Amino acid sequence: MIEDKNPQRTPLSELGEFRLIEHLTQNFKINHKSTILGIGDDAAILDSEKKQIVVSTDLLVEGIHFDLSYVPLKHLGYKAVMVNLSDVCAMNALPTQITVSIGVSNRFPLEALEELYAGIETASRMYNVDVIGGDTTSSISGLIISITAIGKVEAENVVKRSGAKPNDLLVVTGDLGGAYMGLQVLEREKEVFKVNPQSQPDLSMYTYIVERQLKPEARKDIIDLLKELEVKPTSMIDISDGLSSEVMHLCKQSNVGVDVYENKIPLDPQVISTCEEFNIDSTTIALNGGEDYELLMTISQEDFSKIKGNPNLTVIGYMTEADRGMHLVTRGDTKVPIIAKGWKSFNEKEETE
Repeated sequence: MIEDKNPQRTPLSELGEFRLIEHLTQNFKINHKSTILGIGDDAAILDSEKKQIVVSTDLLVEGIHFDLSYVPLKHLGYKAVMVNLSDVCAMNALPTQITVSIGVSNRFPLEALEELYAGIETASRMYNVDVIGGDTTSSISGLIISITAIGKVEAENVVKRSGAKPNDLLVVTGDLGGAYMGLQVLEREKEVFKVNPQSQPDLSMYTYIVERQLKPEARKDIIDLLKELEVKPTSMIDISDGLSSEVMHLCKQSNVGVDVYENKIPLDPQVISTCEEFNIDSTTIALNGGEDYELLMTISQEDFSKIKGNPNLTVIGYMTEADRGMHLVTRGDTKVPIIAKGWKSFNEKEETE
């Protein structure tokens, strides 16, 4: 489906590891005062500036987390950065640096890695983070990307998963389910392409949800917004595995229960129409889809007036005492226990071995 419009293929063996790293990282600029030393030495040097340091790492593996038959490498590089920045933002911290490590097989020419790093460079520039190091090695199982994100936050502003209290409001940013439905559309077009390689997919009806899948955004803007509104969440987590999984994480870590109201869950019209087309329940997708990278937080009821009417924030429920359990309140006013399916990174065969 993704046609290679660049016929030039430069084998990585022509450069060797050190020239390859130098070539791929030549456009990365240092912007933060806290970055004392970046790429080029045995290790980077950072200045904490008397703030607490937040660190998060994610690993993306070809065939597990992405399919290169429909994921452009530039988009993949961008998304790999977003996945990690989102975790830093979930701690109410601002991301400042990243390291990038890749394992790559010899089927990837230099031009392919240039595309991947162009996406990484775009993300780092747009989100003002310094690329300060990493590693490059060979792989026999396709492309592997590991990114570590580093952020900073004043100690008094750190937000963990464990601070929610009964009667706190449950708030989510943006809308949910788009990334999963975008994936369904791309998977469908992939199957069509297998049958008819001459077919060209028409994704004009699905631009929003396809972008949500291929090019998600970390909600760094929300960290700035909360500061502006003078609201400090009592707990927070990013939505990578689906709303139900993340709600359960907050409840478990904070030892509380929750009532989530189905009719309050924000859904984009394109998500609703695509769910109808695929004959899938939109609430199920919002609860279990994942990869939205929105922020889920709890706030004190005293702060409700500060967020009321804000288009970026939606109250979808409230926290209860732990013994009341975790429930979805349906449109019919029936309480259904919340069960998290989440993202399965391991198949059943691997789990039983």
